[in-house]
Amino acid sequence: MGVRFLDYLAPFCQLLPEISKPERKIAFKEKVLWTSLTLLIFLVCCQVPLFGIMSSDSADPLYWIRVIIASNRGTLMELGISPIVTSGLIMQLLAGAKLLEVGDSPKDRAVFNGAQKLFGMVITFGQATVYVLTGMYGDPSELGAGICFLIVLQLFCSGLIVLLLDELLQKGYGLGSGISLFIATNICETIVWKAFSPTTINTGRGTEFEGAVIALFHLLATRSDKVRALREAFYRQNLPNLMSLFSTIFVFGIVIYFQGFRVDLPIKSARYRGQYSSYPIKLFYTSNIPIILQSALVSNLYVISQMLSTRFAGNFIVNILGVWSSPDGSTRSFPTAGLCYYLSPPETLGHVVEDPVHAMLYIFFMLGSCAYFSKTWIDVSGSSAKDVAKQLKDQQMVMRGHREKSMVHELNRYIPTAAAFGGLCIGALSVLADFLGAIGSGTGILLAVTIIYQYFEIFVKEQQELGGMGTLLF
Repeated sequence: MGVRFLDYLAPFCQLLPEISKPERKIAFKEKVLWTSLTLLIFLVCCQVPLFGIMSSDSADPLYWIRVIIASNRGTLMELGISPIVTSGLIMQLLAGAKLLEVGDSPKDRAVFNGAQKLFGMVITFGQATVYVLTGMYGDPSELGAGICFLIVLQLFCSGLIVLLLDELLQKGYGLGSGISLFIATNICETIVWKAFSPTTINTGRGTEFEGAVIALFHLLATRSDKVRALREAFYRQNLPNLMSLFSTIFVFGIVIYFQGFRVDLPIKSARYRGQYSSYPIKLFYTSNIPIILQSALVSNLYVISQMLSTRFAGNFIVNILGVWSSPDGSTRSFPTAGLCYYLSPPETLGHVVEDPVHAMLYIFFMLGSCAYFSKTWIDVSGSSAKDVAKQLKDQQMVMRGHREKSMVHELNRYIPTAAAFGGLCIGALSVLADFLGAIGSGTGILLAVTIIYQYFEIFVKEQQELGGMGTLLF
């Protein structure tokens, strides 16, 4: 039944716009050029406002997840990478649960990827329609049918551009993937902005700069009590402070340190005697996939809960899912009760003391969900022990001291453990960053660091293949 379902989708997948595979090996300089061009298009789309929307001072229902889904409110990048991540999450979980049967042949994988793209386009259109009809850009009756259709069309076209940009990089024209590039850029932009933003805000204590570093010099220059000014720069509330900035740097360092943890399994060539090598199994075996999947799950739950809460305020079932409040002057809504409240991170360490049940449930959910998604991902992504053994066999490599048949058993001792424990560590680091009050949320920082490290590894690999920095760039 699963195969039949994908076969039904195959004719539709052929109609979708597609980036053809490169017919030659793309040079590193060209990859950098295509990657830079992709990033430029994304950044331009992040600044182009949607035509026809009404300005709104209401709380942003997507505030919590904009950094993670590379989204910018009121612009062409309103949806960000949310449709791609959501479609990938659902399709991979369906395949992992054997509800969709996907073969190993290139044709089957192509149909599966096409179905994932088709599903992403459907989700893009669905999300755009929901955003417009729920009044995110103004009352639909006041906007008019023509403007509503135009807004949906703009969001759909920009979502399609994101899909194609991601495919462009993944087909080998650029470095990494579009999803990773957009997430890392958005998070780093947020961190840099909150550290050096020149925007001034009237806090009631006088005019202050939003950027933590600029605020430090401003407070030291304008306040007569320098010790109090320094304390305020480190611990001020409701604005970025130096403690948040230092916490961010601290978490960056910890994640980079853990990136080096790995087990090297000795392997040798079955064809050539004396040819030895090693197969590395990293602690973060599934990289940042667990936190991306967990973020996609929670972000969609937040959006659904806030929209239902707005439309059906006071309903018992809706309140179980989540109760939201928007403080005066705030640009975001806060969950105050319900499931969403217990799945959201505590704001400060003080909140942990005030409501330890909330903190414990949040920690349990983060650790459990990240470990589960990491363990599940190896089975659906072709990186399980059985898949790795098959790859080594195709390369005519075997593990030293083990026969070909016992390789799967030996790999099973390491890979599932690395996946589950690595996912657990990812969840724990995210919780630590949230509790320390790091800029951009714990999830965002973990995504940024792991993605930047992946790009560093790609750069080093290309340098080794081409034989030096000069050959690489010139």
